[in-house]
Amino acid sequence: MAAEFTSDNIRNIVLAGHGGSGKTTLAEAMLYAAKETSRMGSVEEGNTVSDYHTDEIERGISITLSAMHCTWKGKKINILDTPGFPDFIGETKSAVRVADAMVMTVDASAGVGFGADSAWEFAEEAKIPVLFVLTKVGVEQAHFEETLQYLREHFSRDVVPLEYPVYQNKTLAAMVNILSMKVMTFAEDGSGSHADSADIPAEVQARCLELRTTLVETLAESDETLMDTYFNNGTLTDAEVEIGLRTAFRRRKIYPLFAAQSTKNVGITPLMDFIIDYAPSPLDAPMPVGAGPHDERIALSPNDADPALFVFKTVSEHHVGELSFFRVFAGHVSGGMELVNNANGKGERLNQLFTTNGKNRQDVSTLHFGDIGAVVKLKSTHTNNTLSSKARQLTIPTIWYPAPIADAAVYLKGKGDEAKVSEGLHMMHEEDPTFNVYHDSDTHETVVSGLGEMHLEVIIKRLQSKYGVEVEMKPPRIPYRETIKGSTTTSYRHKKQTGGAGQFGEVHFHIEPWEEGRPVPHPYQVRSEDLESLPYGGKFHFVNSIVGGTIDARFIPAVKKGILETLQRGAFAGYPMTNVRVILFDGKMHPVDSNENAFKTAARMCFKQGVKECRPQLMEPIWNIEVVAPVDAMGDIMSDLSSRRGRILGMDSKGTSQMIKAQIPLAELYGYAARLRGLTQGRGSYTRSFSHYEEVPKEIEAKIVASAELEEVEE
Repeated sequence: MAAEFTSDNIRNIVLAGHGGSGKTTLAEAMLYAAKETSRMGSVEEGNTVSDYHTDEIERGISITLSAMHCTWKGKKINILDTPGFPDFIGETKSAVRVADAMVMTVDASAGVGFGADSAWEFAEEAKIPVLFVLTKVGVEQAHFEETLQYLREHFSRDVVPLEYPVYQNKTLAAMVNILSMKVMTFAEDGSGSHADSADIPAEVQARCLELRTTLVETLAESDETLMDTYFNNGTLTDAEVEIGLRTAFRRRKIYPLFAAQSTKNVGITPLMDFIIDYAPSPLDAPMPVGAGPHDERIALSPNDADPALFVFKTVSEHHVGELSFFRVFAGHVSGGMELVNNANGKGERLNQLFTTNGKNRQDVSTLHFGDIGAVVKLKSTHTNNTLSSKARQLTIPTIWYPAPIADAAVYLKGKGDEAKVSEGLHMMHEEDPTFNVYHDSDTHETVVSGLGEMHLEVIIKRLQSKYGVEVEMKPPRIPYRETIKGSTTTSYRHKKQTGGAGQFGEVHFHIEPWEEGRPVPHPYQVRSEDLESLPYGGKFHFVNSIVGGTIDARFIPAVKKGILETLQRGAFAGYPMTNVRVILFDGKMHPVDSNENAFKTAARMCFKQGVKECRPQLMEPIWNIEVVAPVDAMGDIMSDLSSRRGRILGMDSKGTSQMIKAQIPLAELYGYAARLRGLTQGRGSYTRSFSHYEEVPKEIEAKIVASAELEEVEE
């Protein structure tokens, strides 16, 4: 049975940063230093605590959020290791929602990437403190000073080192603690222990004194009382520095920087000391607020008799089981409690509670306010759900996730597994809200959407592994629209004699584009009219201009229905047609052979025949996109957008990056997420939103129409 920890003895941290910056190795070193594990695993060997999924081991990257913990100085550190690649940034969002501080890893040999920028934004939204860890400082390509300068320019001038690496013969030899002004020499056995000395090497002594002065000045600027003391005394005492650092860090007025070589457990234990001594406990963070049944604000606290917890992650896998990860936001929770899911009103029983280290889990009887744990086999609870007592039903503010930017159509390789695939895809969405699935009524495809091509590949692979189905992804069909630019007058007679009752119906149409305010042309009289909003967009204006009863009134609805069916199927290239006016102005009928089917068929054929004379036009969806990337990548990005028929609308600065606003056809966006990351070495990202439809260029339209005609012949 795992030990219980009271709220004041808990620290919740999220490890964030760009992919490959060392988050997983840092977590591994922390667990080993705290003797939570007996050996340090490595990403290369595929045996780390947090990256335990098969696809993580195969790819050598973190894909899902992993919850771990260790005990240090008698206190519990909950560690949330998150992926750094943009495809899985939703996992970081989930972790930030329940963390009280962020540990941002930055590769000293490679610098900042997109994952760090996103994590910084998430921390700003959540208003949680951030400390930086410069990883891989022991490699030959490490650049401490250059990276420090970049961090100050890129994030904040208040990034202040609390450690300084010392090199001998280009090899990391020790670390200077800027707080104590002592040299830490770390043991070579990987334990993380260090011996301290006041003898700072002469070659770094001046720089360390300068950094100490910068630290004191930054703390003085963060607080008026400290500023007065600093002006009066010329410095701050060690006690004043300690108090000021704790306050400034928690208020996000200083961003401490540490240095580490995680593979050798160098610099890890001072980082853990800082987390325990300076990072906020759940009691130090702002008290959470929930919403009642009528959206009234409900203050939550550790002393609440009625508990509440928030589920920030759900997983369902063979070797893990069904787990819901949660943070306690009110009171405490224990095994056997009965709570209510306020999203659906269904009761849930907390059968077994666990603390986890990757895939390993340990029973715990009670989890107190602010603690993080997991529960098995909740029947109707998913990510973003709140469970609370029946006596006080409330909802914790949910996590906002980034919108999908990549799509693919999913096709079964075999038959008979449709229900299984549908169930699996919807379950994947429940586990990962950044993944969506829907049926496109226009293209009749099952379309999956995510944060990148790799994201979709991982989801589909898990679907196949878990549900035993074979599917493949293809580029989704584009939901083109058809319309007309010209007008015509046409007629069609449907006559069929095959023995017995025959079919007869004749219609005369005037067909033209529909536009708001465009009058019905002379000489047609409006006997009746319907302006119908089409389910796929646009309008259909049907005008009955029959004079003298040439077509009986009971057949008029059949004429309209025939046209609507053709609009839905398309009269040009097989895509829905919009913004059309049809005037029925004449026709003929037979006293015996005319019926609704005959007139519906006549209307369908007449409309298709007339459209060919109305300069039919294929329309394509145009999307707004905003691309954020470093300045040095702008030229390549704009060139690539132009090659994709994109239109640059403008540029603006966003922090130290540049943002391009553009419009681009949806047909050109397939695979763009991967392309953008290739152009920017993983430092670029984009968002998208639908804008409008516009004409397809004639040369492209001809290919689409030819392809549609070929498909029709094959069918």
